[in-house]
Amino acid sequence: MARYDFDLFTIGAGSGGVAGSRRAGSYGAKVGIAESVRVGGTCVLRGCVPKKLLVYGAEFADAFEDSAGFGWSLGQRRFDWARLIAVKNKELDRLHGIYVNLLKSANVAIFEGHARLVDPHTVEVAGKRLTAAHIMIATGARPVMPEIPGIEHVISSDEALDLKALPKRVLIVGGGYIAVEFAGIFGTLGSKVTVAIRADQVLRGFDQDVRTALTEEMTARGIEIRARTHVTRIDKKAGGLVAATVEGTEIAADAILYATGRRPNTSNLGLGDVGVTFDEAGAIAVDASSRTAVPHIYAIGDVTDRLNLTPVAIAEGRAIAETLFNKNPMTVDHLNVPTAVFSQPPVGTVGLSEQAAREEVGAIDVYRTRFRPMKGTLSGRQERTMMKLVVDRKTDRVLGCHMVGRDAPEIIQGLGIALQCGATKRQFDRTIGIHPTAAEEFVTLRDKVPEPKAEIAAD
Repeated sequence: MARYDFDLFTIGAGSGGVAGSRRAGSYGAKVGIAESVRVGGTCVLRGCVPKKLLVYGAEFADAFEDSAGFGWSLGQRRFDWARLIAVKNKELDRLHGIYVNLLKSANVAIFEGHARLVDPHTVEVAGKRLTAAHIMIATGARPVMPEIPGIEHVISSDEALDLKALPKRVLIVGGGYIAVEFAGIFGTLGSKVTVAIRADQVLRGFDQDVRTALTEEMTARGIEIRARTHVTRIDKKAGGLVAATVEGTEIAADAILYATGRRPNTSNLGLGDVGVTFDEAGAIAVDASSRTAVPHIYAIGDVTDRLNLTPVAIAEGRAIAETLFNKNPMTVDHLNVPTAVFSQPPVGTVGLSEQAAREEVGAIDVYRTRFRPMKGTLSGRQERTMMKLVVDRKTDRVLGCHMVGRDAPEIIQGLGIALQCGATKRQFDRTIGIHPTAAEEFVTLRDKVPEPKAEIAAD
């Protein structure tokens, strides 16, 4: 008789939890998974997928405008926000069904309801207790809001995906990737967008040239960026919402979106009671194998706050399945992971920023170009693309690739392979470019950026 009901029980049916559970089931493990909301998780239902669909919808505005320069004459154009949201939701329903079927086809038992640990090997879901030899926590993260007067009037990115109507005026508080992505969506579709940030530029933590280029392009698109701005309260008035700032200014809007951070979903899971520990930010502490302080309990994805990207969570979940049920011990390499920001224009990046490279290896060479894409010569669009390579001067190894411009995510994905292989600048130089493309610029960069002054480098 089996000692436990399941070989693996997963709490959280997002991308990481589903991927790890399916892989374990494919190897013959008896697997159960619990989800309190809906199978699919943040990425599929409240993040990457619906957001990217809205980005696609917004991009048609640019395409229609640019087409005139290429000989097209278009009739009256009208955008229907409600229709876009409706077809987006239909697609999410389809994906939810696919995820459910994928789990069932891998013989994974699905349990609906909030799950919590009652002892190190027992999970309770909707009043039912289930035991497991191994447990995987994949509960993701949620938006957090500051405790300021009037915060009940704002929305998070979750609600922004399902607004009944397109707001005429939108205030977005925050300058991270979620903030700039929604700024691009709303702004391109016709809303008057204001972005309030505490820093000087958007995308803190990204390469400085990326931050500068995107800030400039967003401003050129009509998005007002209020730098060094701290919102202290929000009032609901007859004409809409008004955000007051510590600087003494007011910003009026029809909708206020807060995108100032996310927090791991660890509450009411019973984790601390069974010995699972947390870091200072409240994320589950894990080792390189995603193992918690309790050896048979694992945690993956955003709940660990390591590298909060869907493909990383998927890789972490699959690595656990390989290790436990396929005699193939694996860990996930969190270095040189490509990532994208689907802003307008988009950002793609992999490897070290210039500042991080200077801190890590010292002497580096930087190659950078900024140009108007070929398409703009006929469309009249003034948007510019920025590309950048960061190279270890001693070894000639490429440490970072960064791009702001059309197709940046698609281009950077390929360069991620090059960095994983340890490609050198010489190998980039020896690669023949595809002409005419923007991507060829990455293999034709020849002129080094002059060294910054010592005091600037120290900053």
